[in-house]
Amino acid sequence: MEGNRKKLRAVLVFGAPGSGTTTFAEKFARKYNLAYYNLDEIQEVYGFSHDAVLSILEIITKAKQSIVVEGGLKTEKDRTEIRNILRAQNFKPTLVWVQTDFTTIKVRLRAKYKTIKKAKEVYDTAVAEVEAPADFEKPVILSGKHTFETQTKHVLAGLARAR
Repeated sequence: MEGNRKKLRAVLVFGAPGSGTTTFAEKFARKYNLAYYNLDEIQEVYGFSHDAVLSILEIITKAKQSIVVEGGLKTEKDRTEIRNILRAQNFKPTLVWVQTDFTTIKVRLRAKYKTIKKAKEVYDTAVAEVEAPADFEKPVILSGKHTFETQTKHVLAGLARAR
């Protein structure tokens, strides 16, 4: 039934470490029964190359299930590569950029890494690597300090606009 095909969605979540990306992405995926993939974690845990992770994403898209993707989205080039893979498999990608103030990020990273030195190192590396989205990417921008319910409303509105 061609006219009754389900629209495949891919929610792409990124932001600085400690901004709330993982918390939001995991909760959103769980709430809407979507598969969740953290591409950075897949690369780090299994020692895969960047190209191997992109190949894994291609395999994931073959399941024809809407997904939430985090990681691997630091630069405009990274995001474009991932969107191209998703679009080739008829997914409609929506970029979600989670932003949080520096003080909150610092507190969260210090709690996670237990030392100010490690927290600063992680933050400084991220600031050097993460690129803000270009205008054409039309991200849904979330505050990492808002409630999950408020964040979800913004993302659902963004998905509705992206039809």
